[in-house]
Amino acid sequence: MTPEHPTPTGAPTGPNDLALSPPPGCPAHVRGPGGLARLYGPGAEDLNELYERLREEHGPVAPVLIHDDLPMWMVLGHAENLRMVRTPSQFTKDTRTWSQLVDGKVRPDHPLMPHIAWQPICAHAEGDEHKRLRGAVTAALATIDDRSVRRHINRSSQRLVNRFCEKGGADLVGDFAEHLPMAVMCHVLGMPDEYNDTMVHAARDALKGTETAVASHEYVVGALARLTARRRAEPEDDFTSHLIGHPAALTDDEIREHLRLVLFAAYEATVNLLANVLRMVLTDPRFLAQLNGGQMTVAEAVEQSLWDEPPFSTIFGYFAKQDTELGGQHIRRGDGLFFAPAPGNVDPRVRPDLSAHMQGNRSHLAFGSGPHECPGQDIGRAIADVGVDALLMRLPDIQLDCDEDELRWTTSIASRHLVELPVRFEPKPQQDVKHKPSHAPVPPQRTVRPVSTAPQAAPAPTPAPEPTPAPAPVPVAEPAAAPRPAPAASPVQPATQPAAPARRPNAWRRFLAWWRGY
Repeated sequence: MTPEHPTPTGAPTGPNDLALSPPPGCPAHVRGPGGLARLYGPGAEDLNELYERLREEHGPVAPVLIHDDLPMWMVLGHAENLRMVRTPSQFTKDTRTWSQLVDGKVRPDHPLMPHIAWQPICAHAEGDEHKRLRGAVTAALATIDDRSVRRHINRSSQRLVNRFCEKGGADLVGDFAEHLPMAVMCHVLGMPDEYNDTMVHAARDALKGTETAVASHEYVVGALARLTARRRAEPEDDFTSHLIGHPAALTDDEIREHLRLVLFAAYEATVNLLANVLRMVLTDPRFLAQLNGGQMTVAEAVEQSLWDEPPFSTIFGYFAKQDTELGGQHIRRGDGLFFAPAPGNVDPRVRPDLSAHMQGNRSHLAFGSGPHECPGQDIGRAIADVGVDALLMRLPDIQLDCDEDELRWTTSIASRHLVELPVRFEPKPQQDVKHKPSHAPVPPQRTVRPVSTAPQAAPAPTPAPEPTPAPAPVPVAEPAAAPRPAPAASPVQPATQPAAPARRPNAWRRFLAWWRGY
């Protein structure tokens, strides 16, 4: 990619001419070679603000620089993102076609190398190879029983809440959001015994890129390698066994790499989604009031969060197979492009009013689209939906334990991760994880009041006169003190009627209980 297009002397220039430099002394942000905006370093602390400046300056597709001043295109428009990911004839996920990599300009220890390095997995494959690998993953996911997973999510949520419910306070990121997805994914993959605090820490550390990230990554991969060997010898009814048994005949290396892909992608995305939904219902009075009032379901709050704060801000990357045009920009063969859910979701052409509620609209870009659309998005939604619902049921008085402007995030090109979410609530007793979550004992069933017994709450009013035929001059009222005689028992019906049976929950409540796995 060569965004610095030469401009002939005397040729007209426009606002999107990439050869233009910023005005002298421009304080908005630090520019790189050719006047391009950097996505790192000074000026890139608030990437969402930077994306909006780029949109104003360049339109729906803007040139940017990543580390080492390598040029890329940032796709900011909603329609342009969809066109890119849905047109495999023009754009590919195979990083080996990136011109900067082909020309040897990307150093082996580049900060984005974990995203750049090509791997033999469906996320980087194309054509028949992509169909083979993706088909195996999709088929294995299709064997997962949704109700069973939701039941496990609910019970795992209860276990996590039991850890801190008696304390009256918690950090919902470190104590809940970072643990629930790992507990569920270990269950789905078929290694529930591997789930513990060490596995959670290793996954978080491997994704943060710290000095111990390599060792943490090896710890997780080692667990997946052991799982692959175990299920190859003794298959069971889980994702890994079905992936191994698929007709595509994946090798052990391919099995392990796809398990790693599923675990890390699902874990990171769902941790961010859970934290964002919990922050939303705790800080935005519209959502909390609607949830409590029954006007909004947790599932709708999840979709709103996927619009406003997608788990992955951008995804590296797509690469042009040929010279083409996108969003008014000339894209050359080998150019790299960011798929960008965060700026694409706030495109003014699809969301002119960002304060408007999306009402369950699922046309956001959070899970991608096209051949590489996230295959496990339903599991992510279920974890957020059931997990948040169970937490709010157990702790209905939960409140944020700091000012909203004190919340902190760690931000990278790929995502925006909430550091912690401190909350307070009245201490609650622990509950049996196999029981339906509740925040109070179920009151006893009220007895049926006998027909002949007057209510005791208030004295009975004077009875109104009984209606009489029109010709009668004066209606005659019955004495107030005289009770009505009890009807005589008939040979068919007993004198004493049995108490009415307890009412069965209506069909909607029975469906919700079944859906949530209670």
